[in-house]
Amino acid sequence: MATELITPELVTPELVTTQLSNGLSCDLPANSPLAKMLRSQRTWIGPDAKERLKILRQAKSIAIVGMSPNPARSSYFVGTYLLQSTNYRVYFVNPNAKEILGQKVYPDLASLPEVPDIVDVFRKASDIPAVIEDVLSVGAPAVWVQLGIFNEEAARYGEEKGLKVVMDRCLKVEHARFHGGLRLFGFDTGVITARKAVRSD
Repeated sequence: MATELITPELVTPELVTTQLSNGLSCDLPANSPLAKMLRSQRTWIGPDAKERLKILRQAKSIAIVGMSPNPARSSYFVGTYLLQSTNYRVYFVNPNAKEILGQKVYPDLASLPEVPDIVDVFRKASDIPAVIEDVLSVGAPAVWVQLGIFNEEAARYGEEKGLKVVMDRCLKVEHARFHGGLRLFGFDTGVITARKAVRSD
């Protein structure tokens, strides 16, 4: 019986952005010993599942900071999902774009027509402190930092200033899981349903 060989160059490991103690960040294979060790050193936990669900249910509007016009980027998938499968008012923030997915794009949070209930962040870990400051300056109550991005110092600072802080979690995955639709939204295929999710207000 022939054994199929998989050459190393055909295997792309899942990468996670890891915050180092010196403030820098780097991408590591998610299953690498170093990534596991660094994850185990975290002392900040953040809201549990019940608290995260409450944040999502209470929100009426979400701003995506770092929204990309590139369909291959995570922010693009999340933005598409929020527009097509939720009732949130969705705003995109990117100083280098004018329109994405048919939506006007704003240069910063201060330019939005309203204060968003959640600021969903797609920026590297070293940028998170500046984003936290922007969130605080506009008065948004919650910041949600995307899966694979973690800055413990910024998380603690945000909480000390009264923010609800979620880090290293995908808002799209969390929303779909809480609403029973995780299998319906094409995470591997890129196919996203137009079915509106049922919201509990």
